[in-house]
Amino acid sequence: MQTEVFSELFPLLAAANPETLDWLLSVATEHEYPSDRAVLMEDAWGNAVYFVVSGWVKVRRHSGTGENVSTLAILGRGDFFGEMAILDESPRSTDVIALSNVRLMSISAQRFIQTLFKDPQLHHRMLQLMVKRLRQTNIRFQLRNQPPAIKLVNTLVSLAENYGQESRNSTDIFNIPPKDFSDVADISVEDTTKILEKLDSKGWIKINPSQQVIHLINLKQLMSLIGRK
Repeated sequence: MQTEVFSELFPLLAAANPETLDWLLSVATEHEYPSDRAVLMEDAWGNAVYFVVSGWVKVRRHSGTGENVSTLAILGRGDFFGEMAILDESPRSTDVIALSNVRLMSISAQRFIQTLFKDPQLHHRMLQLMVKRLRQTNIRFQLRNQPPAIKLVNTLVSLAENYGQESRNSTDIFNIPPKDFSDVADISVEDTTKILEKLDSKGWIKINPSQQVIHLINLKQLMSLIGRK
C-alpha cells in the first residue's frame, strides 16, 4: 500500500507526517479473516492496534457467565480498534468478530506508542477521534427514551456517515444482521425487522440480501427524520 493511500484511507493518519506514515507501513502486518471469525478475544492483553482496510467487524461484550452477548459497535473501512487496551495496559474488555470478509493491518503496541510520542499531530488526531466516539456514545444515551424508529435511523445514518460507500443513487452499507442492529440501536430485534421493512417499503432504503448490502437511497430524508440537516 502506498503512503498516500494509507493516509487517505484512515482518518487517524491524515495528520501524520510522511516519515511517520512510511514507518508505520514498514512495520505493519496484514491479516485476512472470513466472516464470523474472531479477530480479538475478550480478556486478551492488548498487543496491537488494528486498522480496517476493507470489510466490517463488530465489537461485542459478554455479560455474566452465560451466553449473553451484546454488540456495542459496528466498525467499517477506515476505522481502527484495539487502542484502549494498549493505552491503559489492561486486558481487553470486549472481543471483535468479523461480520464480513475483512482485511486488517496491525501495528504492535510498542511501536504504535513510540510513534504517538514521536508525532504530536498523530497523538492529537487520535485524541480527537476518541472524543468523537465518546460524543457518539453520548448521542445514543440521549436517544434512550426516543421511539425505536428514531434510534434505528440514527444508527443507519451514523454508519452511512462513517463508513458508507457512495454508489450511483445511494449510500451503501453492509447488511448488518438484525440482532447486531438491535443491540447497537438499543431496541428489540422485532422492532428492528419491522422498521427496516417499513423503510424499504417507503423506498428510503433498499435491502439487498444477495449482495449483503443496504442501499440508503434517501439519506437526506433519513437525516431529516432524526432532526439532522
